[in-house]
Amino acid sequence: MQSAASTRFVSIGAVHSDTVAHAFEPIRRETSTPAGLSASPGGVATNIARAVNALGVPAHLIGAVGDDHAAGALRDRLTGEGLTLTFVPRTGYATGQYLALHDPDGSLAAACVDDRVLAEAPAAIFDHAIADLRQGASDTICWFTDANLPEETLARVIAGVGNAAIFANAVSDAKAPRLKPFLSRLACLSLNRGEAAAMLDMPVRSVPEELAAALRRAGLKQFILTGGGNELLAFSEDRLERISPPASDVVNVTGAGDALSAGFLAAQLRGIDFFQSVRYGLAAASLTLQSTGAFADGLSWDRLEKFAQTDKI
Repeated sequence: MQSAASTRFVSIGAVHSDTVAHAFEPIRRETSTPAGLSASPGGVATNIARAVNALGVPAHLIGAVGDDHAAGALRDRLTGEGLTLTFVPRTGYATGQYLALHDPDGSLAAACVDDRVLAEAPAAIFDHAIADLRQGASDTICWFTDANLPEETLARVIAGVGNAAIFANAVSDAKAPRLKPFLSRLACLSLNRGEAAAMLDMPVRSVPEELAAALRRAGLKQFILTGGGNELLAFSEDRLERISPPASDVVNVTGAGDALSAGFLAAQLRGIDFFQSVRYGLAAASLTLQSTGAFADGLSWDRLEKFAQTDKI
C-alpha cells in the first residue's frame, strides 16, 4: 500500500454513544453494583476511525445518527478530534447507544446495544456519500466497513467502492454471518474465534487451526483471527503465522479488538509488512486494554513505535 500521507481512510458503520461501567466488585443481577461510569463515542467503525486518525492517517467516518442531542454531541467531539464526518440523519430515531458492564478484572460481564438507527435504515443509505467521495477523490482511498451494517447495506457498500481495497471487522457472533457472502471480496477481515464459528456454522469449540482452514476455503485472502488474550492466527499469501499478544494490565476489554484493527490498518497504510502490521495492531490493542474506554488516551504513531521498539511486539 501507499504511504499514509497519500491515502485517505474511510470508515463506514456504527456511530454510537457508549457508556462503559467498570464495577468495583463482580456485577450482580437484579440489584445495583458500585461502579465507575464513563461516556464516549463508540461503535466499531467510529472506534477504528478515531484510532486510525490518531495514528496519523486522515480519517473520514460515514454513519447514521438520530435527530437527538447525542448526534450533535458526537459531531462536536469527533470533528474536534480532526475526523471528517458524513452523518446521515434519520428522523424519529435515536442515535445508536451501547452499554458495557465490566467486572473488576476488566472482563465484559454484559453489554446491550440499541442500533435501530442503522439496523432499520434503507439499504441505499450510504450510496450518495460513497459516490461523492469516489468522484471527488484526488488520492487513494482505503475503505473499511463493519458488520453492524445489514447484509443488504453491506452489499451496496462493497459494490459502491468498486475495485478499491475494503477491510472489515466482524463485530459480534450475531452479526459476523452478514459478511459471509462477501469474503472473497475483502482485502482483510478481523474477527475472533466465536465470530468465525458463527460465520462458518462451525462448533464454538472448534480449534483455531480448523477455523483458519475454513476461512481460507471460504475465500478470504487475508485475515486476523484473534483469541482474547491467547495467541492469534494471521494469514496472508498462503502463510499462516501464530503471534502472541504482549502482556497487558487489563482495565477493561472494550475496544481492544477495534484498536487491533486500527493499528494494523495504520501500519499497512505506511507500507509495513502484513505480519509486522499485525504486531502493531496488537500494540494498539494492549494500550487500549490499559484504558477505561474504547480509545486509548494519548494514542499516537510515535507512541506505538516506541512500544514496538521495546520488543514487546
